[in-house]
Amino acid sequence: MTSTREQPAAARRWVVKIGSALLTAEGRGLDAARLQNWAAQIATIHARGCEVVLVSSGAVAEGLVRLGWSRRPESLNAVQAAASVGQAGLVEAYNRCFEAYGLHTAQVLLTHDDVAHRGRYLNARSTLMTLLGMNVIPIVNENDAIATDEIRVGDNDTMAALAVNLLDADGLIILTDQAGVCDADPRTVPDARLIEQCDVDDTALLAAAGTSVGTLGRGGMRTKILAARQAADSGAFTVIADGREPDVLDRITRGENLGTMLVAGQGKRRAARKNWIAGQRRARGRVRIDTGAVRVLRDAGRSLLPIGITAVEGEFRRGDLVACFSEDGEEIAQGLANYDAREARLLVGKPSEQIGAVLGYVRETEFIHRNNLVVSRPE
Repeated sequence: MTSTREQPAAARRWVVKIGSALLTAEGRGLDAARLQNWAAQIATIHARGCEVVLVSSGAVAEGLVRLGWSRRPESLNAVQAAASVGQAGLVEAYNRCFEAYGLHTAQVLLTHDDVAHRGRYLNARSTLMTLLGMNVIPIVNENDAIATDEIRVGDNDTMAALAVNLLDADGLIILTDQAGVCDADPRTVPDARLIEQCDVDDTALLAAAGTSVGTLGRGGMRTKILAARQAADSGAFTVIADGREPDVLDRITRGENLGTMLVAGQGKRRAARKNWIAGQRRARGRVRIDTGAVRVLRDAGRSLLPIGITAVEGEFRRGDLVACFSEDGEEIAQGLANYDAREARLLVGKPSEQIGAVLGYVRETEFIHRNNLVVSRPE
């Protein structure tokens, strides 16, 4: 593969995600010296004319220390309490660090509902764009104090990818305590080799990533690769690198060959509306589709018609996100339904010209129009 390390040197809008292991003092809460170092690095690239959005872990870890807890609790309510306590300390600490460089910070807390609702998604984008235009460093995090499993984005790797899609950022940097993505899990394979550059859709990536997760965080290398894939949907590249490298942010953004660079394939960029659809992580319902519908969705990029539907599961309204599955249970696509679940059940297997006769009216001839449909990426 031809090197594309010139892309970071040309990038002007970045999302930077820093993991818990790089922010905390070996389980003793936030490390002030480390935060100061990150602020200095971000201030350096900001001074070169780059816009930076920071997605920072560390709130729960700081909350645990402030509450005197030695380990992350299993109870959701307790984790939310720790996040609520720790988030105040995290933002306060960052604010002090960035003030030394004449920069203001802003806290932006999101949940899945904020991106599932189109209006709120656009409001979040507008707020972030306005902050960047004011030379403010937005610090984005999941609103852990209120997020439940039903409305959770999931982890800060995914949150960072979401921020890339929200802002059409050029690049995503995910800093961790590993050198990057290796051809095997280096925690179990000592001679695993670093992958310096790879197409983000290479099927070998997830197999090589392993399944281990950090003690304080929720993610692992797998979530970082999945985040890179999501970022690639808006044409962005991702660099996964060891945050302990000196001046790592400055070096990456100048094009130095550090970590693993995951690049989007040719013609990968999707329209902003389709990125919004793809970013919604919880479908309201499901439809089963036949082999003919699978083929036209995947190969021809066409709409899903009622005639291709074989079954409808769950309850959903018109405009809700619906997942489309093959008869053997593989997710094929997801999109916005033109009909609710009751109507869809009446239309199962029916040609489009019969919609009026079945329902007494016709909204659309398609169950999901191709402009509102995103084909799922096989793992």
